Amino acid sequence: MSQCATYLACSPKSNSAVAAIGKALQTVRETGDLPVPLSIRNAPTKLMKDLDYGKGYQYAHDFRNNFVAMEFLPDAIKETKFYEPGKNAREEELRNYLKKLWDKKYNY
Repeated sequence: MSQCATYLACSPKSNSAVAAIGKALQTVRETGDLPVPLSIRNAPTKLMKDLDYGKGYQYAHDFRNNFVAMEFLPDAIKETKFYEPGKNAREEELRNYLKKLWDKKYNY
């Protein structure tokens, strides 16, 4: 436990994740409950399959780097960026990684 506490105390600090959660919560307050995109809905019945639940879903683990450039947000807020990496060395690495994955989609 003491090693874990020391590691965390010495690690770079950022509020980027907290800010992202705040932005997501604000979006929910503003938009209310939005429908889940059909492509990521579970389709355990024939009716659901006939209604295109799960159609076009791409399982990220079947792709290089376990990543697929697929939209998971409802249409009303698609392409919304919640997470903005902070201004520290570790999060600049994350920014570069996200830019590589998403290309120009979120302007990382």
